[in-house]
Amino acid sequence: MKFLLTCDYAIADNSYRSLRTERKDQCILISGESGAGKTEATKKILQYYAVTCPASQQVETVKDRLLQSNPVLEAFGNAKTLRNDNSSRFGKYMDVQFDYRGAPVGGHILNYLLEKSRVVHQNHGERNFHIFYQLLEGGEEDLLRRLGLEKNPQQYHYLVKGHCARVSSINDKNEWKIMRRALSIIGFSDSEVEDLLSIVASVLHMGNVQFAVDEQGNSQVTTENQIKYLARLLAVEGSVLRDALTHKKIIAKGEELVSPLNLEQAAYARDALAKAVYGRTFSWLVNKVNKSLAYKDEKFPGWRSTTVLGLLDIYGFEVFQHNSFEQFCINYCNEKLQQLFIELTLKSEQEEYESEGIAWEPVQYFNNKIICDLVEEKFKGIISILDEECLRPGDATDTTFLEKLEETVKNHPHFLTHKLADQKTRKSLGREEFRLSHYAGDVTYSVAGFLDKNNDLLFRNLKETMCNSENPIINQCFDRTELTDKKRPETAATQFKNSLSKLMEILMSKEPSYIRCMKPNDAKQADRFDEVLIRHQVKYLGLMENLRVRRAGFAYRRKYEVFLQRYKSLCPETWPTWDGRPHDGVAVLVKHLGYKPEEYKMGRTKIFIRFPKTLFATEDALEVRKQSLATKMQATWRGFYRRKKFLTMKHSAIIIQSWWRGTLGRRKAAKRKWAVETIRRFIKGFIYRNHPRCPENEYFLDYIRYSFLMNLKRNLPKNVLDKSWPTPPPSLSEASQLLRRLCLQNMVWSYCKRISPEWKQQLEQKVIASEIFKGKKDNYPQSVPRLFINTRLGKEEIHNKVLQALENEALKYAVPVVKYDRRGYKARPRQLLLTQSAAIVVEESRIKQRIDYTNLTGISVSSLSDNLFVLHVHCEDNKQKGDVVLQSDHVIETLTKTAILADKINNVNINQGSIKFTVGQGKEGIIDFISGSELLIAKAKNGHLTVVAPRLNSR
Repeated sequence: MKFLLTCDYAIADNSYRSLRTERKDQCILISGESGAGKTEATKKILQYYAVTCPASQQVETVKDRLLQSNPVLEAFGNAKTLRNDNSSRFGKYMDVQFDYRGAPVGGHILNYLLEKSRVVHQNHGERNFHIFYQLLEGGEEDLLRRLGLEKNPQQYHYLVKGHCARVSSINDKNEWKIMRRALSIIGFSDSEVEDLLSIVASVLHMGNVQFAVDEQGNSQVTTENQIKYLARLLAVEGSVLRDALTHKKIIAKGEELVSPLNLEQAAYARDALAKAVYGRTFSWLVNKVNKSLAYKDEKFPGWRSTTVLGLLDIYGFEVFQHNSFEQFCINYCNEKLQQLFIELTLKSEQEEYESEGIAWEPVQYFNNKIICDLVEEKFKGIISILDEECLRPGDATDTTFLEKLEETVKNHPHFLTHKLADQKTRKSLGREEFRLSHYAGDVTYSVAGFLDKNNDLLFRNLKETMCNSENPIINQCFDRTELTDKKRPETAATQFKNSLSKLMEILMSKEPSYIRCMKPNDAKQADRFDEVLIRHQVKYLGLMENLRVRRAGFAYRRKYEVFLQRYKSLCPETWPTWDGRPHDGVAVLVKHLGYKPEEYKMGRTKIFIRFPKTLFATEDALEVRKQSLATKMQATWRGFYRRKKFLTMKHSAIIIQSWWRGTLGRRKAAKRKWAVETIRRFIKGFIYRNHPRCPENEYFLDYIRYSFLMNLKRNLPKNVLDKSWPTPPPSLSEASQLLRRLCLQNMVWSYCKRISPEWKQQLEQKVIASEIFKGKKDNYPQSVPRLFINTRLGKEEIHNKVLQALENEALKYAVPVVKYDRRGYKARPRQLLLTQSAAIVVEESRIKQRIDYTNLTGISVSSLSDNLFVLHVHCEDNKQKGDVVLQSDHVIETLTKTAILADKINNVNINQGSIKFTVGQGKEGIIDFISGSELLIAKAKNGHLTVVAPRLNSR
């Protein structure tokens, strides 16, 4: 196994190197019997390229998709046969595209002849396609429930015919996980996967559709439940599908005719639909994979910037106990590949020696062209005869096809039937069989089913039903143009023959390499080597003849022009150019290299080198020469490059300098022009500054306004008391006033927003004091900066008896005062207490007088700087002794709080000269106020109380 893998890798590497160095498309042909390992070899080659080729994000995506296309196509196109547990039941040719760096950037797959008959029938010991078993074994419960499936394969008619539902070497559950992951990597959406699996499930349900015969002998569907599943999964109408399975629609003379089907015909229609649905879905799947692998050159769209390496993995030669139409096509394909191998190796190489005039002893080999002609020759080949039987009018059957073969090709040495055989051979041939002598051995084919499989017909009404499907995949697979196309479609054999012809053209256009897979034994066992089987394969593959040609021939040959171009640097006479004929130049070159006569031959147009070691020595010398030339060229190039770089930089510097000088000059000129225009506009605006706004002064006015506003922005008042304000220009006088008012309002608002409740109360009292005394009393200005406090006496300074007498009355304010008697005006220290309802005069522990605010008629005070004031009391109250004359060091504060608490703000009288007050019942007293140098309060000779108030420097 390791040796085989090493050979695969070596061939893959050699093809890849040729693709890189010669820029010529390559292909690797992988051939061998069924089960010899062709599919595995293909996967190993792809893995090798995935590991060794250059990588990038895009390349990694392509690599993953190339590798993951295998599990998907194997699930839908491979099956277990008697000779191989993972046999490819379709042919695959894959082109891998490489960019100029040698990285895989895309790919394309061509598929050939899927074995659709396996969907409805398998030989004993074989299975249907892997996907059916993977779905049942690995599908989630919810998925199977949606598809109407059970996990047991024995429940499905299409899966039990081979009696081999489970295989020990295959883990369907694990393969299911790999396949689902591969679908995601390739780019299938969830809805596409659901639609695809619905089709797979519909094929299983289709196999379970059963029919019965009615009284007229016509078929009727007996499994209505399966029709419901099919209608849902294929997205068609159930009644239409039921009728299509039991009736046949034909068009005769432009009219549609519908006829019922018998039991056999209905079963044929069911199986034909299952094969058509699965076969076309497989083709859709390949196209979907191709779209994900498609190379899109974003830089040069439409330009072929890639080289291609093709991988051919096609079904191997098959010989079963029962061989039918599929084995006939598969073995025909292998005959064509063997013919290509012969053409490109044995035949073409020997013909090349002869045409080049090289002495050569021909090597005999079997040319299988005679077998290929037997199958594909026009009019007389087996495929032509089969098509003729399918197309001719009348009752054509498989037996008539065999009779026509016997009549047409009876003399062919590689064809034999029961009728044409001798007595001894007839025992091994049935009457409905024919035998072909292939290059790999004799194969006996049964003609049963050849015509039906070649016709591959699907009734028209079944096509119509599928064309109306709402399943997106089915809708794409069944093109509605098929219903209107009157041309008869090509038969399956002709389509396959034409596909092979195109494949041969593709392979011939590329440089081929070969991997021959050898099957070690027929028992599918490891470490077992069947020498007889191996010798047989070596013989029929023509490997011995190929070895003889290679040994006797030459390992290397190239045209003189190519050889001289590659190696001319090794000879002084041919380097750097040779002016003569290429033939003469090569002769001089090999003489200089010291080739011995037995090591090479000179042909008419090519040189032939016999031994690889000769070529290897030449390559080594070329490598040394390259290194020497590279060193010299590097030194020369380094000097040239530096000189060129210097000149380029000098030229660039001059251009940049000139450009920059020009730019600076243009900027300077533009700036001067702008300055001149600005000054001109400014002067003109100044001249017209007193005119209404016009084009001549608008710039000046705008500038003046802008200047004022910017100056105002920099010099706005800092607080409410800051009265500074820039002088506005005449045009902005009104706007300036509005802005000033707005600014003041904003500062007031901001200030008010920041003040505390205590400070607010202080300001309110100050405002009331201002309303009462501002401009009216001389000592008011001195009280402005002093804060009013809540009380001038603490509770510890007031006697407890007084506090007890007040009971629940809250004390709002207390201040020490001097009371003047009403008659003798003797000064006596007292305390003035203010509550919420009364003003109380206290002498130590006694309340001397309580004045309810309701009995307080007013408050009088002089306009001078004294601290005397009079509380006027209602005289009709017998409890009151008369008005109270008091003196307080905090007269403004005391009177403000008294006025607020008594609600007598408007009853504070500020008198000039004198104040009259009530002494008792019907008696009045007078207080005279005069200015003097110092405060003096005394009783005058006239009986009045005289108050001398000191003069203040300012009010």
